[in-house]
Amino acid sequence: MKKNLAQSIAVFCLTGAMLTGCQENEKTPIEEASVSLESAGSTDLNHDSHDHNHDHSHGNHDHHNEKEKEIYAGIFEDDEIKDRELSDWGGDWQSVYPYLLDGSLDKVLHKKAETNKDKTFEEYKEYYSVGYKTDLERIVIQDNTITFYKSGEGRTGEYKYHGYEILTYESGKRGVRYLFDLVGEAVGVPAHVQFSDHNIYPTKAGHYHIYFGDEDHATLLKELEHWPTYYPTNLDGEEIVDEMNAH
Repeated sequence: MKKNLAQSIAVFCLTGAMLTGCQENEKTPIEEASVSLESAGSTDLNHDSHDHNHDHSHGNHDHHNEKEKEIYAGIFEDDEIKDRELSDWGGDWQSVYPYLLDGSLDKVLHKKAETNKDKTFEEYKEYYSVGYKTDLERIVIQDNTITFYKSGEGRTGEYKYHGYEILTYESGKRGVRYLFDLVGEAVGVPAHVQFSDHNIYPTKAGHYHIYFGDEDHATLLKELEHWPTYYPTNLDGEEIVDEMNAH
């Protein structure tokens, strides 16, 4: 089944009663975009395993790395996109918003300002202060459940896979969101959840942007201002800076 949704957007974000704030594609966070939505197929490919055969030539290895960079930047074909399971985002995750507030991420913003030259450091600081803002400090994903933590209290729901949506930018670059729905009823958790981690087929996420709420998925795709971002809780501020600057 295919759906079409046309809109001009600067960023793709999450909304919901529990969470505000996520960046759809860090490579093109403020691109004007035209969005088309499509349902997905399935496979068991693992894109980011890096489990290369040591007999591979150096040239093939370089080609693999270049392909990864292209996908991260939003350059890929429809037939490369595959279904994914919630386990791809399994783990214990922390919001990066506190690190933005305490200045830990200033090095990242300075680098963006020097490299991109489209915003000053101060403008980037304001941009991400709005984008990362959230009161959910922690998310734990295990098996088919997601636990959302606010002020130290966790609320858990079971979620099932809904499919994926393809977002096409005017530049020609694209992104993919993976959608999940709440199973049954649970107090204090959203009915719908969307993940974006710059990957397009099964692989373990290193970080992600999350979108959720009680609205339907099409409505969630219209959020423009907030994109809460999560990294593993075992990383400190300096390690998160290193991870961000690596991309």
